[in-house]
Amino acid sequence: MIKSQNKIRIETNSSSMSDLVFLLLIFFMITSTLISPNAVKLLLPESNSKTMARENVTVYIDENHNFFVEGDVPIAVGELESYIRTGITGSGVDDACIVLRADKNVPVQDVVQVIDAVNNINSTDGTKHKVILATSPKQ
Repeated sequence: MIKSQNKIRIETNSSSMSDLVFLLLIFFMITSTLISPNAVKLLLPESNSKTMARENVTVYIDENHNFFVEGDVPIAVGELESYIRTGITGSGVDDACIVLRADKNVPVQDVVQVIDAVNNINSTDGTKHKVILATSPKQ
């Protein structure tokens, strides 16, 4: 009886799989650092306070007095209350935090319009939502 020298092996080589996983890991690490956390480029006012709060809705006001709610599409001041209300109702809480990221050159009147919109929501819905002004650390 003649025995065959070539035996069929049922094994898989996993070294190429580990190379692929390593390359994907590097790719996602590099691309995640390129993503900007702010949708709108702003120069925030400086402060020493370090108040942290859970962020339910973010309102941006840029140096051109454009208002943005959770995105990079400008909205009219008259629509501000409805956009904030939509964001708050999505969170499902009665004491949401609205983080206001206003450029340091924005007039106080623009900030007051956001506060008035949240106060109108609080008075009509009987809620206790708060507005927090985002700042950058002093240098």
